[in-house]
Amino acid sequence: MAAPKPPAFDTLSLHAGQHPDPLTGSRATPIYQTTSYVFQDADHAAALFNLERAGHIYTRISNPTIAVLEERLAALENGVGAVCTASGMAALHLAIATLLNAGDHIVASASLYGGSINLLTHTLPRFGITTTFVKPRDHDGIRAAVRPNTKLVIGETIGNPGMEVLDIPTVAQSAHDAKIRANVASVKRRWVSLLIAAACPLARAAGPVSPRASGRQR
Repeated sequence: MAAPKPPAFDTLSLHAGQHPDPLTGSRATPIYQTTSYVFQDADHAAALFNLERAGHIYTRISNPTIAVLEERLAALENGVGAVCTASGMAALHLAIATLLNAGDHIVASASLYGGSINLLTHTLPRFGITTTFVKPRDHDGIRAAVRPNTKLVIGETIGNPGMEVLDIPTVAQSAHDAKIRANVASVKRRWVSLLIAAACPLARAAGPVSPRASGRQR
């Protein structure tokens, strides 16, 4: 008897991260509008606040609806996990603040959203993080810009404002050869989501990028 096949992309895009409601059998994920959550007792609350068990404490930190979205994105990208934010700029800043420290360096595409350019050019240097900008199709220039303290390569799938299409596998391979991370922002309908490419097969693969993969934004 053949082993069951794992869910494919279309099934994951509809159902990953979510289970039918055990009481009503509802298939769709509800929009939980609560701000707070009930604890079973003091020990349960303490375990949640000490991060000893999974669960929700306050919607500003986590929410069941958003948790389904995060698990679904991670499943679609075959990633370890995902974190959703209220904007693309928040996602970019969160990724940089998590991965880099004062004294670190970034190599970035010169074709980025203006807010990203301002963050890299004006805001981050105040915290000791500098950036070298390179044309996104200049792969030799990207490799040459890497320094011993470079920790991240940043690009957009479709550059702003010139619409340059980023060769994600080539740029990601250059980053991985230098043992640094690649961060690719995918822009669609002016919404920006963040893909930590080092954790996803799209960046690890040297093969072609499918339209479906490149159309999604980690």
